[in-house]
Amino acid sequence: MKRPYVIGLTGGLGTGKTTVAEMLKAKGAVLISADRLGHQVYEPGRPAYYEVVQAFGPEVVGEDGAINRRLLAQRVFSDAQALALLNKITHPRIREALQEEIQKAGEDGVQIAIVEAALLLEAGWDDLVDEIWVTVAPPEVAAQRAAQKGSMTVEEAMARIRSQMDNGQRVKRAHVVIDTSTTLEETRQQVEREWQGMLARLQAKEG
Repeated sequence: MKRPYVIGLTGGLGTGKTTVAEMLKAKGAVLISADRLGHQVYEPGRPAYYEVVQAFGPEVVGEDGAINRRLLAQRVFSDAQALALLNKITHPRIREALQEEIQKAGEDGVQIAIVEAALLLEAGWDDLVDEIWVTVAPPEVAAQRAAQKGSMTVEEAMARIRSQMDNGQRVKRAHVVIDTSTTLEETRQQVEREWQGMLARLQAKEG
């Protein structure tokens, strides 16, 4: 079994990660979403579900019996200790799920996989990938975008952005930087250029 070449796609809230991920998926890459796997980790019956309820109280459970992630986010993104506790519960399980998905992609003959993960660097998952792509946009623009999706206010978005690694720190560790503060077409052109560059690096590596 040959392991796929893995691009780690990261960036702060509202910086266009998902848009870029869909562009890369359209190129033929297989998308592995850490956010999707994170949702699964929280599901009732999973070990993390009980640990989260024990740590944060039954009030974080919604009427449907599932953890109310928005309520939980409001709790942790204004409290560094609470956020650290939540990460300690969930990050090892998400990492394990990412490893399983990368392995499955290899078994399926996938050549290029994209791990889309907002916390790729903070969580230390970057050792699972071959190169790191970072999406960037000014925090004010990112917060407005996040609020426009309707899941949070601008203030909530800014609080979450402030709790994350800033653009400069991410850029220092990136192999590729995609600036999404421009038009969608300009973002698409950047992705096309960087995709071709990645294919050239991969070809040289396999050489």
